[in-house]
Amino acid sequence: MNDNNGAMIRTMPDGTEKQYNPFTGTEVWYIPGRKNRPIFTGIPATAQKIALPDTQDHCHFCPQKYLMTPPEKSRLILRDGHYVVQDRLSASDVVKQAAEFRRIPNLFEIVTIDYWKKNFHYHLTDKNRLWKERYLSDEQGRRHVLSIVDLKLKYSGHAEEDLQAIPEDDKFEMADAFFGGFHELIVPRRHYVDEAEFDSQLCSSGELTPEEHYQYFHFSIEAMNEMYENNRYLRYIAVYQNWRKEAGASFDHLHTQIVGLDEWGVSLERELRLAANNKNMYNEYAANFAALNNNVICENDYAIAFVDLGHRYPSVAIYSKSVNCRPGEHTPEELHGFSDLVHAIHAASGSQISCNEEWYYMPIDSIIPIPWHVLIKWRVNINAGFEGGTKIYVNPMSLSELRDKLVPRLFALRDQRKLGWLLIAEECPVKPNSLKYYQRPIE
Repeated sequence: MNDNNGAMIRTMPDGTEKQYNPFTGTEVWYIPGRKNRPIFTGIPATAQKIALPDTQDHCHFCPQKYLMTPPEKSRLILRDGHYVVQDRLSASDVVKQAAEFRRIPNLFEIVTIDYWKKNFHYHLTDKNRLWKERYLSDEQGRRHVLSIVDLKLKYSGHAEEDLQAIPEDDKFEMADAFFGGFHELIVPRRHYVDEAEFDSQLCSSGELTPEEHYQYFHFSIEAMNEMYENNRYLRYIAVYQNWRKEAGASFDHLHTQIVGLDEWGVSLERELRLAANNKNMYNEYAANFAALNNNVICENDYAIAFVDLGHRYPSVAIYSKSVNCRPGEHTPEELHGFSDLVHAIHAASGSQISCNEEWYYMPIDSIIPIPWHVLIKWRVNINAGFEGGTKIYVNPMSLSELRDKLVPRLFALRDQRKLGWLLIAEECPVKPNSLKYYQRPIE
């Protein structure tokens, strides 16, 4: 698999751990002697008291600032203890109630609406065109859209006199990105945890309840499904979360990003080629390998989580055991079980650690099955010149060190009844070939 006799991991006499990721080809070294702090869940000495903790007015994603973001596509509210979906509300209705989760366009798309229009002759669906017309027919909605277009132009460097010179019709054309674009955010309600006193007490994925996290996942998947319905040119949808500014977030307010693409990407193409030649490789090189090397962290009937090797950052992989290979194909029970393990890893990591959450799954136009899996990467190190010149990346934490940081936290959180049902470390059955993706019927 590489130049070192095919080994995915080698431990040198001095303790240096050389890792090779079979899916990406990335080479990573862990060099012993670097100090690692334990997971910190307290209040940092640098934390500041929250001036107005109950205002829900801390950033543009907070409930008091709903009209500082583009028109909301959908939301989840709680009504009599049940989650209810509300779609395409008017601007005046959006501000009447705080939503548990909101689905909103990203103000600055990575893949823009113009990309789809100019390269694929894309246009708004009838449903979205009618929504846009209805939204703009309301005076508050009209003012809202113009203000957000102006805000976007200002952030892009346009002077006030430039904004005044742009005809309103042109601005409404720009607003197609809000009503039919393909870069969206899923934003939970809370900026801080309930009853927070300090600005360090942010509401991360791990601070959600297991049920809230399941709703978060399910709502994100529904957004993906609608994207596919609205754009026949999509081949893949990237789903990821940047937690805290050090991981690339614009705001320290939890949100998931969903981006439609017309390509799979080089890394996924490589994995699919490998999977075509070895249908069981995710068991062999991921789940089975982790079990044989004592790297499994937790498990339930529907998923398994383990420390993953060959990443630039300390990383945990969570794999679905389902024969279903796409997020939207999972049954509610499968999704709940998978969500519970992703939530557990976030909860054990704590809200103080910057991290990325990345989704990987079988593309809509692929016939090669790969299991849905999520990588959670701790952004606790900065790659420097050594990595750039050698393409050998230095990870500050060994596999066993990362495992040993998370496992005690999981036991403590389970004792506090803050997690969904799961088995931890030595409790896990770790049966060989537990990932059943390879049994998926050929399409």
